[in-house]
Amino acid sequence: MDAETMRCGTLPAGLHLEISRHPLTLRRVVNLVVAMERLKGNRARTALSTEFTEENLLNIMMEDIVEVINMPEGLPAPGDQFTRTGEYQCSVSDSQKKSLVLVQDSRELHAVTLQGGSSHRKVHLNMSTYVHPSPNTEARPVALGIKGTNLYLSCHQDGDTPTLHLESLEDGSSLTRIDSESESVRFLFYKRDSGVSNSTLMSARFPNWFISTAEEDNLPVEMCQRTANRYINFNIQRQS
Repeated sequence: MDAETMRCGTLPAGLHLEISRHPLTLRRVVNLVVAMERLKGNRARTALSTEFTEENLLNIMMEDIVEVINMPEGLPAPGDQFTRTGEYQCSVSDSQKKSLVLVQDSRELHAVTLQGGSSHRKVHLNMSTYVHPSPNTEARPVALGIKGTNLYLSCHQDGDTPTLHLESLEDGSSLTRIDSESESVRFLFYKRDSGVSNSTLMSARFPNWFISTAEEDNLPVEMCQRTANRYINFNIQRQS
């Protein structure tokens, strides 16, 4: 594929910017903008030397740009809307076959290994599906309500950490359309499938934070990052 290389006069000597003719996703645009701004900010640190070695460049890239590498593809733009397209019931268990159980007193979901005769404790979810404003994204936006209740899973920040909550909604139709900048985004999760029924559920409001379960039995379902020692893969089965 042809590419044209142009010399940017504001960059340090020896550094070139290559512009590809491939279509850019929003993620790549953001990466490029952040990279350029931070490289300009780093000129003060390299002002004593006009020669830019490969080691200099690698250090700057690793120090200042690495955090944007994991930015999810297809982030919605301001003013975009998620539009609900349907709803179906599903059962959910984690990769260790623990089921989700509602603890009424604390209004929490726990992941529990259910024995014979106790399967009635297992909750089923009403999963609402949405059209993503960026059609090229691989993940599907969903909202998760507990069947037979008005409780919906949501993710919002408690102190410095995103946390999972069960919130009451008197009117579920309020989630028919969700503006990308509204508070209602806390009810949305990106469902990404990696098999027939193996999926992760990432917060739409807090990228790279996932619904997860603990290794131990009968502990709360919580949000975590991939680096945590928790399970983030779920078996989601659609109910007929």
